[in-house]
Amino acid sequence: MISKISNWYFSKGALPYWCIFILDCLIVLGADLLVYALNNGILHTVQYFGPLVGTFGFYLLPYLIGFRLFHTYSGIIRYSSFMDLQQVGFAMLSGFLLIMGLKYGLHSDQWLVEIRMRDIGLATLLATSLMWAVRVLVKYLYDSTFHLKQAKPVFIYGVKEGGVGLAKNIRNQDASQYILAGFVSDVSDMQGRYLMGVHVYPNDDLLVEVMKKKHAHILLVSPLKNGSIRENTAMVERLVKAGVKIHMLPGAYEWDGKSGFDHTRLKEVDIEDLLPRTQIDVDLDMIGKLLTGKSILITGAAGSIGSEIVRQTAQFRPQTLILIDQAETPLHDIRLMMARQWPDITAKTIVSDICMKERMEEIFNKFRPDYVFHAAAYKHVPMMEDNPGESIRNNVYGTRIIADLAVKYGTKKFVMVSTDKAVNPTNVMGCSKRICEIYVQSLDKAVKDGKVEGITQFVTTRFGNVLGSNGSVIPLFREQIKRGGPVTVTHKDIIRYFMLIPEACKLVLEAGTMGNGGEIFVFDMGKPVKIVDLAERMIQLSGAKNIDIKFTGLRDGEKLYEEVLNENENTRPTVHPKILVAQVREYDYADACRQVEALVQSSVMEDDMQIVRHMKEMVPEFVSKHSVYEILDK
Repeated sequence: MISKISNWYFSKGALPYWCIFILDCLIVLGADLLVYALNNGILHTVQYFGPLVGTFGFYLLPYLIGFRLFHTYSGIIRYSSFMDLQQVGFAMLSGFLLIMGLKYGLHSDQWLVEIRMRDIGLATLLATSLMWAVRVLVKYLYDSTFHLKQAKPVFIYGVKEGGVGLAKNIRNQDASQYILAGFVSDVSDMQGRYLMGVHVYPNDDLLVEVMKKKHAHILLVSPLKNGSIRENTAMVERLVKAGVKIHMLPGAYEWDGKSGFDHTRLKEVDIEDLLPRTQIDVDLDMIGKLLTGKSILITGAAGSIGSEIVRQTAQFRPQTLILIDQAETPLHDIRLMMARQWPDITAKTIVSDICMKERMEEIFNKFRPDYVFHAAAYKHVPMMEDNPGESIRNNVYGTRIIADLAVKYGTKKFVMVSTDKAVNPTNVMGCSKRICEIYVQSLDKAVKDGKVEGITQFVTTRFGNVLGSNGSVIPLFREQIKRGGPVTVTHKDIIRYFMLIPEACKLVLEAGTMGNGGEIFVFDMGKPVKIVDLAERMIQLSGAKNIDIKFTGLRDGEKLYEEVLNENENTRPTVHPKILVAQVREYDYADACRQVEALVQSSVMEDDMQIVRHMKEMVPEFVSKHSVYEILDK
């Protein structure tokens, strides 16, 4: 019966504040009458019932002041905490002290029924106890009946501020979602103890069995343990194989473990969340000083990297953002985003091809950008292997146009987004990006040497694959798993470096601001990941059964592994531990111009084989792999 009533009550919305207010008033009046009747007799109480109600009604006013001061009626009873009980105690004590003042200051006994202070004190204690009892009872019924039926038992990984804060929030804010069944700790001193009424279990091989006994199929990860679970692949594999869901905060959300948060931010992990990587911090103050109030031009602004650079630069409140891309629909999405999130920033979205020299010059002449972030490029290896002329036209010729205009119109800094595929390139796309690096480096040196008039500093950034980018392997695997497989991997030994798009773009911004010109900044990408392991982990996380992995062979121009330096390059450190400077050979600007011009002409007038031949002449370390162009290397 009690369970049915409880379920009916808790399935409704919380009581309005006036109901709690009236209930507390009735408890105070009832306690006053009860204590008076016990001390003076029931018959006497009945005889003077009217005057007593009037007297106790008057003495209720001080308690009402206490209720108002401490907001005892504004909370939700089912979520009552020690703090709520404390506020009730303070409110009742305040009321009692005010009554004492009335009795001895205004001599209220002369015109009210005389009530001894002892009786008022006892009634105050009784009323306080009853108000506490109501709140504890409601919370108990909620936790023991309705809550248990609605909530999912969970374990929390982490026992410090993050884990305890998470536990408090899931209990107090919306407890119907989860019920705490246990903590998991890596610290031996905490293992075997009790925390918030539940056991702390060690993170060992028996964890899965313990969770099964507790009927817990969800592990909530403390925000402070995100890095630990990424590094502990064995733990993740055990949990995933046992069907345990892992929930954690999105990577972009930062929490100090102390401030409150809405636990609905918790989400079931994706493969991106579990790839081993360390936290990347950047000097936001330095970036802000350089970019705030400036005019910034971003090419490829609608792409994976370009759009994230837009989002991150917008946070520093530049005066103007000039956003160029030839993809109309994605650029329109960027336009809407800017209007919605940063309406006070002047954002010019321009649909155009960076190879249209006259149009680009018109844009540079009009906006005179202080900074240029050049992210526009064709990047798909198989596509560029089949279209080397377009690779030269867009990647090389387009870069030359933007770089030359940056010098002509006084841009302070030009930051080019390159790729690790430019290192010892085995494909047309990688070689085209290496040629871009050569050109901007030689132009930077020419400016410094006074051979070209200008002030522009040219900086290049190199990094590997970014998670979630257009053409990334992860969306492909996700789609293949959704279709029931097979998941296609080119080779069982192929490895790649991975980084989140926001992390990569943070490093691009910091590298761009710290560079003095001529540098090729190399990002520490962390540990490489075997693609077959990535596929297996994604299949496990999906919960899908009988999904096969099929090896299809390396694609044209594809490497088993990527490099960020060639064997003749060394690095030197920077102030940022994740950013290194590659010490590469210098190229003469006049030679670079001559070779680039020949390449551009070749891309228009000659066939694919001749175009690639010219590329190999300019970049001798370009050795084709799994490609029709291998014949040129013999």
